[in-house]
Amino acid sequence: MMTQSEIPAENLADTPKRKNLEEKFADWLGHWPKIQELYLKYEEIITYLFVGGMTTVVAWTAKFLANILIYRGAVEHTSFQTGVLTVIDWTAGVIFSFFTNRAYVFKSDAPMLPEACKFVASRISTLFLEYLCMLILDTILGINFYIATFIAAVLVVIANYIFSKFIVFRNKDKTPEEE
Repeated sequence: MMTQSEIPAENLADTPKRKNLEEKFADWLGHWPKIQELYLKYEEIITYLFVGGMTTVVAWTAKFLANILIYRGAVEHTSFQTGVLTVIDWTAGVIFSFFTNRAYVFKSDAPMLPEACKFVASRISTLFLEYLCMLILDTILGINFYIATFIAAVLVVIANYIFSKFIVFRNKDKTPEEE
């Protein structure tokens, strides 16, 4: 079977175009008009929550694997250990989150470097929020590590959305009606 690059140019117009993931999702969603209407109305928030969920999976996987590999799966930690695990969690989350939020949530076409700098700066502030939550909940109050991680994550997701929406990915070309 020939690949698309091997097909002669005159026959290329007859080759069916492969749909990207967004086009496939739009086709699938088209089967349910009411759901599609709600999705289109709240697309940014729905997409942010979905991408945030995926970011959480990536970050927590890194954190829990590091906990197993470094601290043998401990459920209570010293403040230093909490710091190490939080930085690992944060780093994995920020890398994944920047690219997915930029592409799928806020659909930014602004220059990447200034956005990346603002994104990292905003995430550094929420890193401190997460560390403070984990320090208080896990280290000081002795709340289970996994429960403390969940509580901290909820607070961090809210703060991250506010920073991303109003500081990092502000599209100055959009009018307030378009947002």
